[in-house]
Amino acid sequence: MQAKTPRLRRIQWVALAFLTLAGIVNYLDRSTLSIANHSVSGELGLSASQMGLLLSAFSFSYAFSQLPMGALLDRFGARLMLGLGMFVWSVAQLFGGFVQNLQQFLVARICLGIGEAPQFPAGAKVVSEWYSLRERGRPTGIFTTSSTIGPALAPPILTGLLLAFGWRWMFIVMGVMGIAVSIGWYLVYRNRREVALEADEITHLTEEEPHTRAERRMTAAEWRGLFTARTTWGMIFGFMGVIYMVWLYLTWLPAYLEHERHLSIAKTGWIVSIPYLFGTLGMLSSGFVADGLMARGVAPIRSRKWPICTGLIFAAVFTVPAAYTPNTALAIVYLSLAMYFINMASGGAWALVSVAAPRHLVASLGSIQNFGGYFGGSFAPFITGVVVDQTHSFVDAFLISAGVSFAAALVYMFVVRAPIAERTETAAAATLA
Repeated sequence: MQAKTPRLRRIQWVALAFLTLAGIVNYLDRSTLSIANHSVSGELGLSASQMGLLLSAFSFSYAFSQLPMGALLDRFGARLMLGLGMFVWSVAQLFGGFVQNLQQFLVARICLGIGEAPQFPAGAKVVSEWYSLRERGRPTGIFTTSSTIGPALAPPILTGLLLAFGWRWMFIVMGVMGIAVSIGWYLVYRNRREVALEADEITHLTEEEPHTRAERRMTAAEWRGLFTARTTWGMIFGFMGVIYMVWLYLTWLPAYLEHERHLSIAKTGWIVSIPYLFGTLGMLSSGFVADGLMARGVAPIRSRKWPICTGLIFAAVFTVPAAYTPNTALAIVYLSLAMYFINMASGGAWALVSVAAPRHLVASLGSIQNFGGYFGGSFAPFITGVVVDQTHSFVDAFLISAGVSFAAALVYMFVVRAPIAERTETAAAATLA
């Protein structure tokens, strides 16, 4: 393997640090309304259903922005699109500190969802541009830890800002912070096609790729062609199972601990961080496991797919006893293990994106996967709420989540088989013949 130059190492670590920081800010900003729920509803006179509408406005605008955002990322690059996205979501967050009614807040939340849409597809694209095929698992695992670090940091940081300055200044401070990060990203980061690489750097980045491609932009026909690939649909439906369980825990875990396990709000605040700590470890381990498997000769797709399948199966396995055990401490242990494995699957899913398509289509494939995941996963809070209303317990809701997770593992196992590039090239050769 061609040695990595000091310049290439510096580019990689600077990009990875910015991606992780941006992801943490991303999740902090998603959490502001949840933390300030009572204060916002009290000052603006909003009902519980109106607050629910505000909370949903973000998730649906985020999901439906994924499809065009991936195409824009592959067309214009992560430097512009992620920088612009961060700026837009941070301005929307800042505007949230000045809203006077429900309509204005809805606009802010919708813009927040649109602005945050490039974050993780951009991360997959950056990793595919600046890391060789053999080493993409670890950086993917690192930058995706922001999705567990952010929710773990949100309660102490945002509650501190809320108590010290009020909810409006909490929104304003977070908005200003995001604007600063967006400017820093645009000034520091460069897309791969904007950098004059040395011959040894090009060799290092491309030597494991089956076919070396010239740097080029995605075409509309190639974007449409992604939807004809079996692997794409496997990733869409498989990721629905990942995000379903992730969103179940993200939206209902505090309420579960308070109402099902009868913990105080104060205890819930710090106990909730324990499963997210395990989730962070799961994210990190996914990348190391994937790269370790590939180093031992496992094919790129399989090296990413098996951590996903393992994570989904064991997340289901540990969710079932968490639902049934009468012991609260044991329930926390089971939930922490479930969070470890479901986040191993989530990190693996993003690592899979970076090897499942040609480099100039990675962001598009990641956005398509993310759209499917968040569209399907958005039903988890609603279904869980209905089940709890009907049964006055979380047991059935947890069992449904375990079933969805296991089904998703089967989708990845039997549907996701070949890189999209290989299938496209084979089809093209057959057509020419």
